[in-house]
Amino acid sequence: MPNKKRLAIFVAALSVALGFLVTAKPLYAASSEQVLYAFQGGKHDGSEPMADLIFDSSGNLYGTTYTGGTYKGGTVFELTQNNGQWTESVLHIFQDKYGSAPKAGLAIDNAGNLYGTLPSGGTHNGGAVFELIPSGGEWTFRILHAFINNGKDGLGPEGRLIFDESGNLYGTSIGGGTHGGGTVFELKSSNGRWTEKVLYSFCSHKNCRDGAEPVAGLVFDKQGNLYSTTSLGGTHNDGTVFELVSDNDNWREKVLHSFDHNGYDGYHLLAGVILDTAGNLYGTTFYGGADSSCEDFSGCGIVFELTPNRNEIWTEKLLYSFHGRVDGSNPRGALVLDTGGYLLGTTQTGGTDNAGTVFALSPDNGKWTLNVLYAFGGQSDGGYPNAGITLDKGGNLYGTGAGGGLYGNGVVFEIIR
Repeated sequence: MPNKKRLAIFVAALSVALGFLVTAKPLYAASSEQVLYAFQGGKHDGSEPMADLIFDSSGNLYGTTYTGGTYKGGTVFELTQNNGQWTESVLHIFQDKYGSAPKAGLAIDNAGNLYGTLPSGGTHNGGAVFELIPSGGEWTFRILHAFINNGKDGLGPEGRLIFDESGNLYGTSIGGGTHGGGTVFELKSSNGRWTEKVLYSFCSHKNCRDGAEPVAGLVFDKQGNLYSTTSLGGTHNDGTVFELVSDNDNWREKVLHSFDHNGYDGYHLLAGVILDTAGNLYGTTFYGGADSSCEDFSGCGIVFELTPNRNEIWTEKLLYSFHGRVDGSNPRGALVLDTGGYLLGTTQTGGTDNAGTVFALSPDNGKWTLNVLYAFGGQSDGGYPNAGITLDKGGNLYGTGAGGGLYGNGVVFEIIR
């Protein structure tokens, strides 16, 4: 039976994916870029932002950096706008004994509390889930769960967390679990204390048909089922898209597609999937596709769609194969679907200066056309985006570049249409 209490999360997740349900502009074309903040590194600032951004209800931006800060373990930062000028504030500096090196973006609840994952360090050296609580202009940090290195509860969570309507958190870990190949987990709150439950454990060897090592976060559908990707495993050990179906809190896994390094399909998935209103799934692979010229002939990556039929059999459709310097390569971040049906995303490399791109895929009678909105130069404009983009109410795009910028430590950028 579908878990009805999780229905609201589908609407919430879709709202985030659509950037506050913005009204799409009629056409995406080449756009200009503005650097909102260039990270300086050092003790009092972060560096190497690898995650996407979130807005709060006041229009402030929040994100994480992978390194930087006093202990070089990364930071949580806020960007606030006043008369078109953005100011950065470091909300928290991570240190390894509590967890460090965040690779994922944050989740925010209705009270403005921030939640995230830390793949390294922690009390048991297996990473952690944390919360930041605002009060009177200050932020209080606390650990909700510390993973045990080589433990059955999971190891090294790298993906973004999501909520159900009861405020429970869901995420993935790249390692650990019963079989060592990663987990899907839930964190429940009761009287201020959080308890972890492993919903599914992936296996850890090459014949793992169920998938292995999930890097990305999860998404709910209307029925409360969970979807995401694994970077490895599946029939060909090239990664999977999977579904977890709940029946009275007992979860079973179904592989929707096993990717194949065959010169057409993509492989090695580092981003999650998104859903459209019809229940179709969209995502990217880091390698593979029809053009093998990138990364030691491993392929430049693809954009794909998975469509279910009445018998719940899913069919993959290749929407686009990247070509490197022409249009970008190695998409690592999740896609965004706007209300006009355009798919928006980034590539980590490729483009004119091989520093990555921001792109839009436009649908037209079943065919998709890619437009490069911006090709990074890898200099003062930043570059090498590891994450996807976020939309504001006006349809402008915001994101992070892990490199470049005035100080060479990465940037927060806006693409202005």
